[in-house]
Amino acid sequence: MKASCLCGAVRIEVQGPIEHAPEACHCSQCRKFSGHFLSAVNIKRSDLTVQGEDSVSWYQSSDKVERGFCKTCGSSLFWKPNIEGYEYTAVSMGLFDEPSGLSLAKHTFADDKGDYYEIADGVEQSSGY
Repeated sequence: MKASCLCGAVRIEVQGPIEHAPEACHCSQCRKFSGHFLSAVNIKRSDLTVQGEDSVSWYQSSDKVERGFCKTCGSSLFWKPNIEGYEYTAVSMGLFDEPSGLSLAKHTFADDKGDYYEIADGVEQSSGY
């Protein structure tokens, strides 16, 4: 699968199979980072190739999480726990060239969602991870 930011400065390729279905996170940090809610899929870091890494800026949004964005166009790219041994990086679903062939599996932190929308797609919801 291939993906890129809005301006194309960052290009992403996934070499291996995607082991997990994408999830949508409605926590306040993901909503502020993405401008709505963040829909992303965990990709094994060893299967992820990023071209244009010099255009990626990382923001430490909490003591355990970093968020990557394109410093040229501002696209929300990655969500990455900095937990030792954690082998996945979440890649924003909106970056992927379509068709992705993936379907949303879960809404996390649904209790924290914005008051301006409803989650009514029938996909599982949880109040945490």
